[in-house]
Amino acid sequence: MRRKKPREVVSLPQNLGFRPISDYEGKELIILTVDEYEAIRLIDKEGVSQEECGAYMNISRATVQRIYAAARKKVALSLVEGLPLQIEGGDYQLKSVTE
Repeated sequence: MRRKKPREVVSLPQNLGFRPISDYEGKELIILTVDEYEAIRLIDKEGVSQEECGAYMNISRATVQRIYAAARKKVALSLVEGLPLQIEGGDYQLKSVTE
């Protein structure tokens, strides 16, 4: 079995979760991993390509595509179904930023 390479992220999210305004008690909790969050941040917020995202996170473009697709599905499920979303875990390491 091939060893997974940790995805590099600049920092942990400031908000570790989101919940619907309406009653959410007892509803399924959607877990978005830190590496999935980073892919969404880079591609959707920062506007980088999947290829650039892969280079930034030190993973292949194909891996970025898989992570990004999974992340978007989770975010959509949370929004459409009114489910709480929590950001935690995943296979990542903090990227050392040197200037």
